[in-house]
Amino acid sequence: MDGGDLGRGKRARAACEGYTCFEDEAGFTRRPPKGRTWGRRGHTPVVTVCGRRSGQLSVAGLIAMRPGSRTRLCHRLRTHPAGKGKRRSMGEHDFIALIDGVHQLVRAPIVLAWDRLNTHVSCTMRQLIAEREWLRVFLLPAHSPDLNPVEGVWAHVKRSLANLAVVALDRLETLVRNRLKRLQYRLEVLDGFFAGSGLALDDSTSP
Repeated sequence: MDGGDLGRGKRARAACEGYTCFEDEAGFTRRPPKGRTWGRRGHTPVVTVCGRRSGQLSVAGLIAMRPGSRTRLCHRLRTHPAGKGKRRSMGEHDFIALIDGVHQLVRAPIVLAWDRLNTHVSCTMRQLIAEREWLRVFLLPAHSPDLNPVEGVWAHVKRSLANLAVVALDRLETLVRNRLKRLQYRLEVLDGFFAGSGLALDDSTSP
């Protein structure tokens, strides 16, 4: 993993013929994101939620793009029931399973850019990446969410869930999964997330 020139090394040159991908994670709980709504003057709408810890939903999302090809959104979800000492985030094998699934879908080399999350840069993850000749990984600069188009996915999904309180964690999983599936078919929105990052893909490659 590095942040160097894509032209260096056989793996990087091969990957230039494949897909450029961006990955990011988000967490969802039964406490809904706050959003604006209508209400009678002087009567602020109130959404009642459970104050107890009731688990968390972790979602990893990946946008894959290549000039001349359809932009794709893939995701992986994992629920974390409430409980002391239980893991509340995804691990290295969750992330690599998502990447492997994307590779099987696009059947092409992958250049992946993601942030410096501890599970992205761990020894275990470095080993998993090294075992995949078709995968080249670059780290985004620290504190630069604006460069990752998947951030737009989370903003879109959370806005659609604003002020919506759910009763059970499995119901929340169903809602998030449905929102993401709908988004997979809105190619103009996915391309808009990428355009909003200010990045650009060139269909030409350097020798």
